[in-house]
Amino acid sequence: MAKETSIKASTGERIFYISNYLFFILLGMATLFPFLNVLAKSFSSEAAVISGLVTIFPVDFQIGTYELVLGNSQFMNSFRITIFITVTYTALSLIMTTMAAYPLSKPGLKGRKAILLLYVFTMLFHGGLIPNYLLMQNLGLINSLWSLILPGMIQVFYMLLIKNYFEGLPDSLEESAKLDGASNMRILWSIVLPLSMPVLATVALFYAVLIWNSYFNAMVYISRPDLKPMQLYLKELIAATNDVLGQSGMIDISKDLNRSPEAVQAASIITATVPILCVYPFLQKYFVKGVLVGSVKG
Repeated sequence: MAKETSIKASTGERIFYISNYLFFILLGMATLFPFLNVLAKSFSSEAAVISGLVTIFPVDFQIGTYELVLGNSQFMNSFRITIFITVTYTALSLIMTTMAAYPLSKPGLKGRKAILLLYVFTMLFHGGLIPNYLLMQNLGLINSLWSLILPGMIQVFYMLLIKNYFEGLPDSLEESAKLDGASNMRILWSIVLPLSMPVLATVALFYAVLIWNSYFNAMVYISRPDLKPMQLYLKELIAATNDVLGQSGMIDISKDLNRSPEAVQAASIITATVPILCVYPFLQKYFVKGVLVGSVKG
């Protein structure tokens, strides 16, 4: 009887796991389909794209569209600007966020609850677009790349993740270091940070993706074409029609009759997406552990 029950239970478990696998496979395919469709269009001929024959596989495979996109000086300039902004913003934001999270992780800090309340308040309320623009204008940061880097340098949610992770580290480590005469900065640099690589790598990835995909601040603060980051360039490219593309000087489609505007847009999107996708494999081992441990106080 017990054997029969165990057989039924194992059969039920197998059905459950198979159902889960099928559900997530279908969900993953639904998620990947738009990306694969854009990728296929970027490698397909003009006639195939215009006629709507492209699904997830290229039709009349060609790479000329990428040659056209990568040969465009404005795209490459926007690409270089975006890399600079992403690296600078991620590094500075991670430093500032860590420096804010470490003292707030100490229960003995005077006014700790009030300071945390002020941080949380900024998650719910902010000044708005016009005050932010006037602030950037008074600081002389309009048409400056620093207007894209300085605002939002500390994201409160990410600061709380790091703070909670620091709180989960054993107090005995810091106490031993203090007995040896180590300062707070020495403890942070030599003990806390090496033990916090999972959450730091996770937050760094969040910051990099956040600034890489951002275009709104650039749309508000940047008007010079030579300072436009890649996402703003892509927004204008996707929003433009064939005539506008030719008139705006983004990419002159008329010079290459085998390149449709839709294929050029697809190639530009893929070229802009691949670099940030390449970062994920290197940080994947830290990602899950950093989110789980940093989101629950130890």
